[in-house]
Amino acid sequence: MQSKGAIRFFAIVLAIVCVYQLSFTLVTSLVENKAHEATKGDPQAYTAYIDSISNQGVFNLLVKDYTYRECKERELNLGLDLKGGMNVTLEVSVVDLIKSMANNSTDPTFNKAIEAAVQKQKDSQKDFVTLFGEAFTEADPNAKLAAIFSTMDLQGRISFNSTNEQVLAVIRQEANDAISRSFNILRTRIDKFGVTQPNIQQLGSGRILVELPGVKEPERVRKLLQGTARLEFWETWNNNEAFNYLSNVNDLLKATDKKDSLMASVSDSTVKDTLALAAATPETAAPDTSKPSLIDEIAKDTSKAASDSASQSFEQFAKNNPLFAILTPAIFQNQQGQSEYRQGPVVGYALIKDTSKVNAFLHRADVLAVLPKNIKFLWGVKPPSPESKALELLAIKTNGRDNVPPLDGAAISDARQDFGQFNGKPEISMRMNSEGAQSWRRLTAENIGKSIAIVLDDNVYSYPTVQGEIAGGNSSITGNFEINEAKDLANILKAGKLPAPARIVEEAVVGPSLGKEAINAGLISFVIALILVLLFMVFYYSSAGWVADLAMFVNIFFIFGVLASLGAVLTLPGIAGLVLTIGMSVDANILIYERIREELRNGKGLKLAVADGYKMAFSSIIDSNITTLLLGIILYVFGSGPIQGFATMLIIGILTSLFCAIFISRLIFEWRLAKNKVIRFSTPATEHAYSNIAFDWVGNRKKFYIISGLIIAIGIGSMFTRGFNTGVDFKGGRSYVVRFEQPVLTTDIRAQLSGPLQSAPEVKTFGSSNQVKITTTYLIDDNTEDADGKVEQALISGLKIKPDQIMSSQKVGPTLADDIKTSAGWAVFFALVVVFFYILVRFRRWTFGLGAIVALAHDALMILAAFSLFWGILPFSLEVDQAFIAAILTVMGYSVNDTVVVFDRVREFLTIHHKGQQSKIINDALNATLGRTINTSLTIFFVLLAIFIFGGEVIRGFSFALLLGIVVGTYSSLCIATPIVVDFRKKNQSEMK
Repeated sequence: MQSKGAIRFFAIVLAIVCVYQLSFTLVTSLVENKAHEATKGDPQAYTAYIDSISNQGVFNLLVKDYTYRECKERELNLGLDLKGGMNVTLEVSVVDLIKSMANNSTDPTFNKAIEAAVQKQKDSQKDFVTLFGEAFTEADPNAKLAAIFSTMDLQGRISFNSTNEQVLAVIRQEANDAISRSFNILRTRIDKFGVTQPNIQQLGSGRILVELPGVKEPERVRKLLQGTARLEFWETWNNNEAFNYLSNVNDLLKATDKKDSLMASVSDSTVKDTLALAAATPETAAPDTSKPSLIDEIAKDTSKAASDSASQSFEQFAKNNPLFAILTPAIFQNQQGQSEYRQGPVVGYALIKDTSKVNAFLHRADVLAVLPKNIKFLWGVKPPSPESKALELLAIKTNGRDNVPPLDGAAISDARQDFGQFNGKPEISMRMNSEGAQSWRRLTAENIGKSIAIVLDDNVYSYPTVQGEIAGGNSSITGNFEINEAKDLANILKAGKLPAPARIVEEAVVGPSLGKEAINAGLISFVIALILVLLFMVFYYSSAGWVADLAMFVNIFFIFGVLASLGAVLTLPGIAGLVLTIGMSVDANILIYERIREELRNGKGLKLAVADGYKMAFSSIIDSNITTLLLGIILYVFGSGPIQGFATMLIIGILTSLFCAIFISRLIFEWRLAKNKVIRFSTPATEHAYSNIAFDWVGNRKKFYIISGLIIAIGIGSMFTRGFNTGVDFKGGRSYVVRFEQPVLTTDIRAQLSGPLQSAPEVKTFGSSNQVKITTTYLIDDNTEDADGKVEQALISGLKIKPDQIMSSQKVGPTLADDIKTSAGWAVFFALVVVFFYILVRFRRWTFGLGAIVALAHDALMILAAFSLFWGILPFSLEVDQAFIAAILTVMGYSVNDTVVVFDRVREFLTIHHKGQQSKIINDALNATLGRTINTSLTIFFVLLAIFIFGGEVIRGFSFALLLGIVVGTYSSLCIATPIVVDFRKKNQSEMK
């Protein structure tokens, strides 16, 4: 083998990278185990403990000391189905956006076009703006969009002379900007929500995916994600004005909280962080000289901490100053050692983890009673510097009556990132509408020298100081901005311009207990499958089987390392993909071993047989794995959520399996051969297996056609009569998995819910007899924020259950369901096209491509027939959903893998024995590859059987489709694909009859 050194070097580097990436997962696991032990299972104490150490170094490498938070960001992510949480797909309402841009025009052509575009969207993959343009032209070919959209807000961009195409271009740009603004707003809201390892990404078509692991309050999340963004402009108090009020609050808390203080017990980490914050800020004394200096008290406590314990010293200070123990005042010492207020509205700083405690203090009824009615306190959206652990607290001035801001986001007509005319620094240019310009002029005139706070969703994004009255509605916001920060703030300012509400179109909620069960089920199926494969390889291939097993372990290590490196998420379908990869990873080894056994039977020595075996098997391995890889990529592109997790695992597994089978196992063989070690590729029981088979595959092809044709015909008849048990993915609706304490009857559940849900839902036993899956379309077209809560409440009251008995839930809107069906159809179509053209290029005969396509269609129809015939009969779910499409594509991947191996051997035999009778040559080729075909199929079958039995109810239908597909795929490779090639060959057809 050439380039041994390069292969060894690459393997070592890859192993080091994998160890490095997986080490973060190990470290976080150790830290969290320690946290569980320290807090003795108390969830609140555990959260507080983790918060307190989040910015502490827990993992020291030569190059850097990583904090817990940094390690957590780099660990191997578990999907929601393994750890519980919420997965939401939101769709930005471009319909509302367009209506708003047109100032809610009553023009009949406009409104007719909107309604027509909404209907078109259900059956089209085009974006809504394009559909609206088409519908508008169809409604009135002579109508001009400019007459509707030439509003004051769009002045300068759309005029009365603008063409329809120009107007649509502006609308499309605004739609894209609105989606980006919604994405930024949602990302900020999620960051403030405090979820560990959240994931938010744009999916295209105006959709945004949000994954929130560990969330236990789905109703709160729905309101958080779907609530309209509130952009407000507020006047502010100066720090020197507001401080005395905070001092009064501190005195009140000191007097009333002697017995029950929130600071009664302070952890060492809190002491350390708070003292560090006080030193860094550096906040010092209160302005009232009649009171003791705060900095003097802190300094006294710090010096005492040197002789006493820091906890005791700080705890004493906290008892005397409950508020200022966690909120460091915005006061500093100047160069002369005198105390001064910080200029502006910032009144203090608090560690991020302490902001909830400050809020609890400031919202107490007795505290609100001593504060003026026209003051409220809001936090800055992020720390003032990347190194800081604290947020700024700002004093906002309200009117004290209805607390309506003097200016809100409706006044903004445009905002963009720009550069200062004189200093060239990033700034934000802002333009108001006419009404907003008047309010802005009055507001700035009254606050010269003071700050105006720009607030979004009660978080202060900026508080620029007014230099002078601003007339005309055009102004610039300057500050110490980075370019990206200025762009983000411009987007935030524009967020109030045109409302584009984000609506939940797909949702999945998995309870933590169900997540733990999924982990256990996945691990059990993984271990059992691994043991089965290990034993089979050793039983059949003797010492060479041990080499394949070692390569498999290396492969698994590489897979997890690559997953962690890419930041990919491990889901339950991902575990299924991993287990399937284990089965497929031995395929390359089996191909190689079977060729080596052939060479040994032909009388070659061990070294030459090994070298020739690898060389002869290389073409088949590459061809079969590339076709499967291409199908995995298609599955990733067209799938979503868990299906992408499955595809990711499949793609990574194929690549690492190739490397381990071709190079790692070869290096082991080379090393053993160099030491003259004996390597056996069979046991006495398997030495002559499949060696004397002479089955007439070509001659019996018509029988195979008849058998397959009858089964497919029956299946098609069932598809037209019985149809399929389609999941909510394809028909829209909500589904809930509910667990009861005792076994229940589905008929009773259906009757109980007929009233609350206004019609009888679909109810099926899901796994054990005390667990059911309920599917309903109740309120599925209701886009209000509380619709999901209403359905859940109807379910709870109808069944008289507790909320925690709902183990998981899923929601798919009708529009998204149509898109999922369309995407599934395109995925299957592209899979067939890609396979055909790849085989056409590799084998240079269209008959091979045709044979592969017919075999793939045969396999898909067989599985569809089974799912149509047996749903409601077999004691497990046979839903046709996204997971089923993933199963179909996976079966196609395996089938084409097997077919390509068979074709490769047929091509080889036809090339070597081109003068013989071709029907006999092809039969010999099929019989020669039979050992590899059956052994690989058996290995994967055992693996899938383990998934089917132990993998859990969630993926039982999925694994059943794969099980059936392996059997059908093996059959079609031998009995359908090659006979098709035979029947369509033009030469020597008479010899093949």
